[in-house]
Amino acid sequence: MSNRKIFLIFLMVFLFFWFLPVESLRFQNAVIEAFALTKWYAREHVILCLIPAFFIAGAISVFVSQNSVMRYLGAKANRVLAYGVASVSGSILAVCSCTVLPLFAGIYKRGAGLGPAIAFLYSGPAINVLAIILTARVLGFELGLARALGSVLFSVIIGIIMALLFRKEDTERLSDIENFQGEESKRSLITDVVFFAVIIGLLVFMNWGKDEENTFYNLIYSVKWYISAFLFVVLGVIIIRWFSGDELKSWAESSFEYAKIIFPLLFAGVFAAGFLLGRPGNEGVIPSEYVKFLVGGNSVFANLFASVVGAFMYFATLTEVPIVQGLLGSGMGKGPALALLLSGPALSLPNMLVINSVLGPKKTTAYVLLVILFSTITGLIYGLWFS
Repeated sequence: MSNRKIFLIFLMVFLFFWFLPVESLRFQNAVIEAFALTKWYAREHVILCLIPAFFIAGAISVFVSQNSVMRYLGAKANRVLAYGVASVSGSILAVCSCTVLPLFAGIYKRGAGLGPAIAFLYSGPAINVLAIILTARVLGFELGLARALGSVLFSVIIGIIMALLFRKEDTERLSDIENFQGEESKRSLITDVVFFAVIIGLLVFMNWGKDEENTFYNLIYSVKWYISAFLFVVLGVIIIRWFSGDELKSWAESSFEYAKIIFPLLFAGVFAAGFLLGRPGNEGVIPSEYVKFLVGGNSVFANLFASVVGAFMYFATLTEVPIVQGLLGSGMGKGPALALLLSGPALSLPNMLVINSVLGPKKTTAYVLLVILFSTITGLIYGLWFS
């Protein structure tokens, strides 16, 4: 690095601290919110959400053969089957925009085509059955139905567009993977299905939420720890009987590799999101009044702004519904509300940072812009239809 560049870095650091507005109450609150959101994320999502997701991603890398991934999700797979498997498997998990990341990285690096992998990436946090039911109940049937239809269509359409935009690069990537395929799984298909069903079941039931108005969900919520304990015992038996010590070591190493890549970026992104936008009911450096003022009505700008804010803000699973409910009560238009519901759960600042580490800046930018574009257009149409 030249002396000129070093000098410029020194100058930028000096000016940053010189103009740092530490006297501002809003700045002080934003710093507190950044730490508060990061603390909340660490307590609520790391142990029960993220760590199981790392182990699932590591299991995909070690125990799922590349031939299997290529057969169902690769370039030569049937398109209807590939996108169907990707969207359905993603939606079954019902995870947030960050928990889905190690799973997405696992299938992508294992040989899934870019399009199906993107469909999986979007469908995991967006097509959450409980969230859609809650949306319909709290925000109205029309908004819940529009969210459900929009999420399902987006996962496939955005995946197809991404596959077309980067067809050449993805073909080369998949060709390289095909040339270095490993052996088929040593276990039967049924064995692998049972194994993954158990570890995915643990992820789902340990994070099962409570819905005050839904008897079925509350019934499962009341026994979720018994179900989780049972699945944990079953997993222990499976590990002892079906896996060798070397396989378990490889599984642990692979899981840790994903953790090393994703952990720092996630926490940096969550910290930045807390600083900029705060938590629900708490201010970040950007005043919430600005957001409420800018998403009123159903203009193109209001829908675009709602999509962009939703894309950068972090939503834990189901928290987007009460947030949108509050914004609607403050004058938010129905179109921008739908736009935020379509972009918010699927994207977040920490989510983008990790996707960039997997796909690179071009594909990440294209994916983010497509989500924002389709969310904006859909919100605008919905707002005009139900205005």
